[in-house]
Amino acid sequence: MMESGRTAPETADALMAKVRAAVPVLAAHADATEEGCRVAPESADALREAGAFALTTPREFGGLGADLVSTVRVLSELGRGCPSSAWVAGISAEAKGHFAKLLPDEVRAELYADPHARMCAVGVPGEAVEVPGGVEITGRWSYASGSEDADWAILAAMVAPGDGVPRVVGVLVPVSELSLERTWRVAGLRGTGSHTLVAEGVFVPAVRVLEIPAGPDGAPDITLGEPLSLVAVGVMLAAPLAGAALGALDVVEGVLRKRKPPMTPYEDLAASPSARQVFAEAEHLVNGGHDRLIHLAERIQGMLPGEGIPAAQRSAFRMEIVSVLRQFLRAVDLLMDLHGSSGFSVDNPLQRYWRDLNVGARHLQFTSYLTIENHGLLVTGAGEPILPV
Repeated sequence: MMESGRTAPETADALMAKVRAAVPVLAAHADATEEGCRVAPESADALREAGAFALTTPREFGGLGADLVSTVRVLSELGRGCPSSAWVAGISAEAKGHFAKLLPDEVRAELYADPHARMCAVGVPGEAVEVPGGVEITGRWSYASGSEDADWAILAAMVAPGDGVPRVVGVLVPVSELSLERTWRVAGLRGTGSHTLVAEGVFVPAVRVLEIPAGPDGAPDITLGEPLSLVAVGVMLAAPLAGAALGALDVVEGVLRKRKPPMTPYEDLAASPSARQVFAEAEHLVNGGHDRLIHLAERIQGMLPGEGIPAAQRSAFRMEIVSVLRQFLRAVDLLMDLHGSSGFSVDNPLQRYWRDLNVGARHLQFTSYLTIENHGLLVTGAGEPILPV
């Protein structure tokens, strides 16, 4: 999923300096990003300048080839300014990094001709029919984050040969060859523009058809022989949500000595012992959760690609992600309590962080009840896992 070499410390430091410079730009245009259901042009320029769209482009093609830890640090910091913008950058990074090794050299060169090219991806398959020289795809691919401005899409497709066994493939398609329906109407992460891509008999040449290898059970191995890659994706997707929690903490910290607790003699929140206690708990949950996420990324990075890692251990990593997200959710609820009802004003960024976090934490990668059920099956030996691990 990532390049095997660690990001050099000096490279990581320089990258984070650029990222921190981009955060105020993202924050300044976060409302426009949300209202337009796509990353605002100014934010997109700032992301490109910071290298966010070249994170997982291989170094040989002019990209950063960032490791998992650096990627998580970058995305969480960007999320501090605008979780939607960070999410789009993260989806692009994951799509560009995971399936590239399946592409022939000439297609990789085309894909990475611009190291900052933006990508989207959808894993629910449409239909594909084999034709001379490739396949024709037909279908609707929903939840395609960043699709309105992406250069490329990687889409799953089910090929059903007339005389053979159906198989799942990936297809790499220029987004300009697809139609887009603006179907993304949600309470949070609106700026991700996770719309629906549509194809009707679109031709994809054979060199851009990605054959997914079969796993031990005969089903498509979407990890591509890297058992920890799915967990690493979960950590990457959690990073913008860590940024949402950090951003919410920033907002409330900024009003501690300005906002007066209602109907009390206190001049500001900082003067109230109970308010200080609530803020201290929230601060500990946010920063401690962020530290946990970075530590988890470090552990996974050290184990990639993960051969020999037991399924129960991979499941435990997923449990850790869910636990961290619950920590963020609890923290931001406390911050909303502390700020009061004005935190829900549409002019207050606090409510946007709250909405973005609550929507993002319900992504299919983080379905908590199934993650817990799955882990229970594995650690007790009560049955076969119900989720890919």
